[in-house]
Parts: sequence; C-alpha cells; structure tokens
Amino acid sequence: MKFSEVDEQAWPELQPYFDTCVIPYTALTGSESPWEATAALERLRDFMDLIEIPFKGRIITYPAMQYSGESSVQLLNDICHNVKSAGFTYAVIMTADVELDQADVPESALVLSQPRILASENTPLSLAVTKRIHQLWNNEDIV
Repeated sequence: MKFSEVDEQAWPELQPYFDTCVIPYTALTGSESPWEATAALERLRDFMDLIEIPFKGRIITYPAMQYSGESSVQLLNDICHNVKSAGFTYAVIMTADVELDQADVPESALVLSQPRILASENTPLSLAVTKRIHQLWNNEDIV
C-alpha cells in the first residue's frame, strides 16, 4: 500500500497490521537525460512490485528518495530511524540500481539492492526478495 492510499481516520485501526515501511531509493544524480531518469524510475517501480504486490496489507511504501549525493546514505539512515520512531517495526530500503547493503544503513532492518541480490543469488529475483522479507519477519539471519 502506498502512503497516499492511507486514510487518516482509518490509520489507527490499520496501523497494527502495517509493521513494515518501504523507502524506495532511486539514486539519480541529476545528470541523467529525461529518458534515463524515466528508465531508472521504471526499474525501481518494477523492483518494488516484487514486494508491494505480494505483501499488500503488511507494508506501506513511503515517498521515494530520488537523488543521491554526499550525504544521501546518512539521510536514508535518518529516515529509517524516523519511521521506526513513528511506529513501524521494520524500515526497508529498496533500490534497483545502487550497490547498497545493511551495513551502509544500520537503522534499516533490510536493504534490498537489486544489483547485490542479482550478484549473490542463483534464484529468480522475486524468490530472493520474498525469501529475505520472510527472513526479516521471522527474525532469521538474512543472507
């Protein structure tokens, strides 16, 4: 579910069911042509579908952090801290183009970096993402 789909009056009743906040990270630099920016956003959208569709009802996707820069990883870390302070148990970063991992964003519960997953898994991307989400929710070590 996207943040914009949540009704203010319904949130108190829904909040106990939504323990996971997903923060998309596009990591644009500003030097992309319009079609390159579009392609990056489409890759992130397609990657996000792997979690938004099967886990609808337990996750909320917050607005994307679109640009990268010198302090972008620290900002991601701060955002993770803040959403957890606001009541989410898990803050998950998703990025389609950036090599990023949990150690880079210690306040996150999980970083789903498509390049890292593709480099380390011999299974389809959708299965790898599903496996990592289940490991997170079952408090298992994530590989």
